[in-house]
Amino acid sequence: MVMERAAGPEPLAALLFGPKDRPAASALASLAAGPEGFVLLNPGTAADGTAELLRDGLTFDLAGLAPGPAQTRPEAVHRVALPNDFSGAELDAAWLMVGPHLAGAEHLLPVLRVAAAILCQLSRLGGLEAIVWRPARLVMSPAWFAEAAGAWLAGGPFPALALTALARSEQGIASEGLAFLIGQEFTLQARSGGPNREDSRTAVRLTDWLVANGRVDTPREVVLPGIGAVWVEPDGASKLNVVTK
Repeated sequence: MVMERAAGPEPLAALLFGPKDRPAASALASLAAGPEGFVLLNPGTAADGTAELLRDGLTFDLAGLAPGPAQTRPEAVHRVALPNDFSGAELDAAWLMVGPHLAGAEHLLPVLRVAAAILCQLSRLGGLEAIVWRPARLVMSPAWFAEAAGAWLAGGPFPALALTALARSEQGIASEGLAFLIGQEFTLQARSGGPNREDSRTAVRLTDWLVANGRVDTPREVVLPGIGAVWVEPDGASKLNVVTK
């Protein structure tokens, strides 16, 4: 069942469960244990299906737990590591949102890292079929998210294929969800014949560089580790055109 929701905070992520598989707040207790977990605060009443999660001094709200009503499924147009026949049409959603004290700060990397850490823990919930990262309109398997985000949290590169989407076309590779972090998306122009594997590697490394260095407001050359130089040029306030050199 999917309930319409009044205007309010948008989710960072949605957890998709079978119609009878949404967990109750009590199911979170085992995930909250240990140094890598979170603190479960005010798990709510049986009627509202909400829980408040605390980690590293930051609070997040999880709504849509049983037996409360499910949340609306966010739009997802990109998909990663899911079966070809996957369809979220019949799945119920629970939302992970920043707490009220973090409103407006959800795009900051320290907040995003804590959200990713909590989602890695929540990915272990029984009956969870997929995770939607709303800023990128990306739906993926829980295992994919946990592996990609976990590597980032352990000191690896930004998970460009879990917290952003990279869409391929004959023209090149376009990011989606990067604007949530830096206010800009990019299009990497493809070599002749459409984007190849090297273009995909370049797009991933460029995403990592942009997240670390922020928006680009003047044309410049960027040297990407293991890739080489690319030319990055703003196209208006919110777009970047990228050409390999």
